[in-house]
Amino acid sequence: MTILYVLEALGGLGLFILGMKTMTDGLQKLAGDKFRRALERVAGNRLAAALLGSSLSSLLQSSSAACIITIGFVNAGLISLYQALGILLGTGIGTTLAVQFIAFKITSFALPAIFAGVLLRFFVRRRRWVNAGELLLGAGLLFLGLRVMEANLQPLQQNAIVLGHDTFLISKHFTSVLFGALLTLLVQSGSTAIGIVMALAGSGLISFETGAAMVIGELVGTSVITAFASIGGTIEAKRAVFFYFVINIFAVTVVMIFFPSFIELVRTISPAVLDSSTAVSRVLANTHTVFSILSACIFLPLIGFFARSASHIIPGSERTVSVEARTIFIDNRVINTPPIALLQARNELRRMADITRSMYCEMAAQFVRYDAKKSVAIEQKENAVDIIQRDLSDFLVNLSRNPLPPEETMDIPVMLQLISELEHVADQSEAILDYLRKKKEEKLVFSTIAMTEIRHLSRKVEELVVLAAESVESPVPEALEKGRGVRDEVVQMREAMLNGHIKRLSNGKCTVRAGIIFADMIAAFAKISDSCLTIIETRREFA
Repeated sequence: MTILYVLEALGGLGLFILGMKTMTDGLQKLAGDKFRRALERVAGNRLAAALLGSSLSSLLQSSSAACIITIGFVNAGLISLYQALGILLGTGIGTTLAVQFIAFKITSFALPAIFAGVLLRFFVRRRRWVNAGELLLGAGLLFLGLRVMEANLQPLQQNAIVLGHDTFLISKHFTSVLFGALLTLLVQSGSTAIGIVMALAGSGLISFETGAAMVIGELVGTSVITAFASIGGTIEAKRAVFFYFVINIFAVTVVMIFFPSFIELVRTISPAVLDSSTAVSRVLANTHTVFSILSACIFLPLIGFFARSASHIIPGSERTVSVEARTIFIDNRVINTPPIALLQARNELRRMADITRSMYCEMAAQFVRYDAKKSVAIEQKENAVDIIQRDLSDFLVNLSRNPLPPEETMDIPVMLQLISELEHVADQSEAILDYLRKKKEEKLVFSTIAMTEIRHLSRKVEELVVLAAESVESPVPEALEKGRGVRDEVVQMREAMLNGHIKRLSNGKCTVRAGIIFADMIAAFAKISDSCLTIIETRREFA
């Protein structure tokens, strides 16, 4: 009978997890796109970042998933360390909202919710109602699974093995914290882990104090999962994970030192009496709520200090940090002050040129030794260039609507032209990288002569890219003449390479597929050289 109860409890756990996943999918479809756009544009305000983090955690029904996504945004350079810490601290509050929802235990509505969800999910055509049906279906499965778990765990509370386990292992609060962390690691979701703890406490298998310690351990498990997400990431992501881990470990340690006082505080603010499964779940949810809110209130004011001291605590070459995919110099609040706005725009343009130059140089180095990790970093830089181009162009267009002096009026179309050409260089650089990746994936072989030629061409075009970036920084008188000379060499090299390529195809020394990629690479390099010469000429003409 014991085995049967355990199997049925595991079935309830399966329903609970399936319900959580289904409800999450429904929530994401209802609000996912809007939230992703909001996350990309998150303000520097720490409270706004924490609110965004709590919303993300509630949307995903998992603080672990929210933390992993946040670290992914840091890796992509979409948000800064300061913003990331605010979002990470807010994820705990989001989990609290999900846990409070579970603690209501409206299990009597589980089957009606499943019925309504199925009707909307499979018999209604409007997308919004379909997504709402998926949300209802998930909520119903969640509460049904919780009811099945509790019903089948309750008979086990008299089992001698369980009683011994509770006496010698789980009753120790430190061990309970570790058990809660392990449970979170296993199910990969803080909300799910706490739901299981509620079921254990509601069935009488563990005491309220033990459950409270396991609930607090959820944060440790989330920190470990987040640490795994930073493996192979940027130094900025590693810094965010380090501070998040330290904050959580410190908070858990302090609470465990003053555990009796903390439990007394939770009981004081909880009107329920611990005499029923519903009341135990409610107080466990309040335990998580009190802990998360206290942690956020204490550490949110300190994230500025953490962000400033990050480079000293975890030093690293700033060159390894992914370029932030956002503008950092321009500020729309100064749009009505043209001299300052133009100065900001020039600084952002120089930054864009520097990112484009470094992106091309890293791409050219791939022909010497291909590195998949660096390939991802190059794509992140291309994404950064696209976002800077969009935001900087919008900024300049808005600026042009204000009255400007004649000499400054001409600066705006020139900068828009330079922005467009730099973005074109970045696009073609990414295209060449994509051709190189296809060559590797399809195991295409270029002849020794072909590889030597294309490496020489990439180095020659690199001279133009560097010259164009320097021209954006400050125009050099001899840059135009030098640039035209290098461009002529590129044209001659291109013609010679295409002629040699046709001969190799005719002699059967090159396959058709390899030949197409080789020709596409040459064309992309030629387009980059054209854009670079345009940048140099434009900058020289309007210097």
